[in-house]
Amino acid sequence: MLDTIVRFFQQGGPFMYPIALVLLLGLAISIERFVYLARVRNRNRRAFDQGILPLMQKGDYRGALKAANHSAAAIGTMISAGLGRLLNNHSREDIEYALEEGLMEVLPRLEKRTQYLATLANVSTLLGLLGTIIGLIAAFTAVANADPAEKASLLSQSISVAMNTTAFGLMSAIPLLLFHAWLQTRTNEIVDSFEMAGVKFLNIVAEQPAARTE
Repeated sequence: MLDTIVRFFQQGGPFMYPIALVLLLGLAISIERFVYLARVRNRNRRAFDQGILPLMQKGDYRGALKAANHSAAAIGTMISAGLGRLLNNHSREDIEYALEEGLMEVLPRLEKRTQYLATLANVSTLLGLLGTIIGLIAAFTAVANADPAEKASLLSQSISVAMNTTAFGLMSAIPLLLFHAWLQTRTNEIVDSFEMAGVKFLNIVAEQPAARTE
């Protein structure tokens, strides 16, 4: 298996190397984003469900604000913005704007570098096609000066080698697109959890209006 992979790579020509570089870069981004999003999801769940939410349900908004400010979770930024407006006796509309502003502040960090995967997948495919076209040009040029009896065999062999770059480009692009789609789904799930936390926040505030001034 390893010998087949090495031979396939060597026969593809020089364009196999930039395609491999694109693939490695895409895999590195995918792993980094996977670890980051998993960490954000776990921190948000612990910080909100086990720390901030119980305090808010008790009406201890100042304690919840302190917990949000000291939290390393991204959701703490959003909740802190809403609690700051709440404790200053702002209207519900102002509190909603503060929550949205807090969400917009953390959203770029959630989506950071994910879009690069789609771009890298396209680059990988295009490099594969470019390598194949250049390989075919070289093949037809070589065949033009070859012995007539060897032309068919030489052309068939050259085309086979040239097609390796297209195959490798697609083999690199497909997993990168899958990783991109998966990370987008994971990011959307985290954003939905932020929005759900905002809804719980507003519902608690509506049920305990007197606690604003405590």
